[in-house]
Amino acid sequence: MSRLAVTEKIIAQKVAKGLQWKDIAEKVGASKEWVTAACLGQMTLTEAQATTVAQIFDLSDSERKWLMQVPYKGSLPTEIPTDPLIYRLYEIVNVYGTTIKELIHEEFGDGIMSAIDFDMDIQREPHPEGDRVKITMNGKFLPYKEY
Repeated sequence: MSRLAVTEKIIAQKVAKGLQWKDIAEKVGASKEWVTAACLGQMTLTEAQATTVAQIFDLSDSERKWLMQVPYKGSLPTEIPTDPLIYRLYEIVNVYGTTIKELIHEEFGDGIMSAIDFDMDIQREPHPEGDRVKITMNGKFLPYKEY
């Protein structure tokens, strides 16, 4: 048994049961973005959250315990993603990464945006020329300290 095996079972059960992440998230009591990341093996669930997820996906007690373990974060199988949707996000960072960095540093100073104290929201935005994907990332600014 491994965390990856639990993730694979969750995905298989989601497909078999015809579930949607937003509905799962509602039952867990957290955002669809965070719950999806947790179910895909990137976050640590509390005991209550793990119990709910285990019930939804028919997980054993042993599998449920894996949901409460601190995961090895980073889910891409290759350095450069090959999945077209994930590659487009990679492309955005390649093209606009230096711009994002410059504008954050100009506004906040020398530091980083936290991926720990962080929220993300993914929404569908209707548009006459084709619906748009709206991704909002909101992370705490962490300045580099002087010592």
